[in-house]
Amino acid sequence: MNNDIFIIIPSRIGSTRLKNKPLADLNGKTLIQRVFNKAKEVTNNVIIATDSKEIIDHCKQFNAECILTDKNHISGTDRIFEAATKLNLKNEQFIINLQGDEPFMKRELIDQIIHDFYQYKCDVITASHKLDEVDFINPNSVKVYAKKGYADNFCRLPAKSRDYQKHIGIYGYCFKTLKQIVSLEPTANEKEHKLEQLRFMDNGMSIYVSEYNENIVPGIDTQDDLNNAIEYLKNNED
Repeated sequence: MNNDIFIIIPSRIGSTRLKNKPLADLNGKTLIQRVFNKAKEVTNNVIIATDSKEIIDHCKQFNAECILTDKNHISGTDRIFEAATKLNLKNEQFIINLQGDEPFMKRELIDQIIHDFYQYKCDVITASHKLDEVDFINPNSVKVYAKKGYADNFCRLPAKSRDYQKHIGIYGYCFKTLKQIVSLEPTANEKEHKLEQLRFMDNGMSIYVSEYNENIVPGIDTQDDLNNAIEYLKNNED
């Protein structure tokens, strides 16, 4: 496994839509444990960045490396930056931001992200897959439009054309780029659309969008999502 690849999982206890979400039980394992296990399939360098001692105490039970971070971070990106700084990462080391509510993220997709980052010249890499009819008009579903593989626009509004794809919320960047990202002020575009990645683009950063063609099981944001995940695992436990 590549020692220059780190997966950092931001995990905060204060979710508003699902109380204590990281500790929610998913058929005998917590949400955060399942995300951690997925990440460990890719690299041994997996760190949970959290604002909660309760989460840290829980993660010790499955030998996860954790870093306690500030409770006041506005975004997961800021939380990851604090963790990466405490890890003394080098500028060229590659970080994957794997959200703490994505227990079904495919190893193949993470491997693809790593491959494409080194294959294509970009500052940031993310992923997408085909929009279904529901997501096409769903304002809670983030969409991305790419030209020749590079992001040209992100939006929440109903997609303007079938060329848009559903954005998958996973990011990769070198630590040097992460330093630059957290130094930037939020832009008007970002504030209007509530999409942090627009700040990257507004400041001239290139984002390569790695298209993933397999089915994606949604992450967990609400109680309904949790119930659906439990039902999914009854027939698809891995």
